[in-house]
Amino acid sequence: MKKTVLFLSAVLLSASALAQHSDQEVKEDIQRHRGMAAAHEGAAKCLEAGKGEKVCMAELQAACKGLALGKYCGMRHAH
Repeated sequence: MKKTVLFLSAVLLSASALAQHSDQEVKEDIQRHRGMAAAHEGAAKCLEAGKGEKVCMAELQAACKGLALGKYCGMRHAH
């Protein structure tokens, strides 16, 4: 129950945050999310190719420059 309430609260906060953005800002956010998704897909393919974590992280950081905060391109794993 508590998780459901927290989830619904997050959804409502996200919806209200989007409502405060102009159409142009929403379009820019969509493009950033697509760019981050493409960068993460590239990182996955890099790892699949056996290039190694250091090489793939460097490629991810380069692909994400200007898109997301932090060195993990807006996403951090548990490891």
